[in-house]
Amino acid sequence: MRQIPVDTSAATVMVAKTPQPKVRDRRTGEIATDAETGAKLMTVDVMFAANDEVEILSVTVPETGISGDLTMGTPAALTGLVARPWENEFNGQKRHGIAFRAVAVTSLATTDTGSKAA
Repeated sequence: MRQIPVDTSAATVMVAKTPQPKVRDRRTGEIATDAETGAKLMTVDVMFAANDEVEILSVTVPETGISGDLTMGTPAALTGLVARPWENEFNGQKRHGIAFRAVAVTSLATTDTGSKAA
């Protein structure tokens, strides 16, 4: 399947929804796993702002690629983001779209761990 690398260097990315397990089968509740590593897959909704456009993207990432506290509004970095066009037919209806996958989603929020001067 064709993968298109996405340049995130000029984009502002913020978490729109905290990471959730990616459900493979809604009827059974089965959680999706990475075919190569077996890692549990998660989805993270992010606000992606670039070129005066803002979109909410649902990004699939292995659970091991999630780092930091990814709560709503947290600035984040997307490592290895790719877009994959998809198309399927279900109940006679053709559907298509773009799926986004990243190697990692990392919080860019800074924490004040230093001591304050008196």
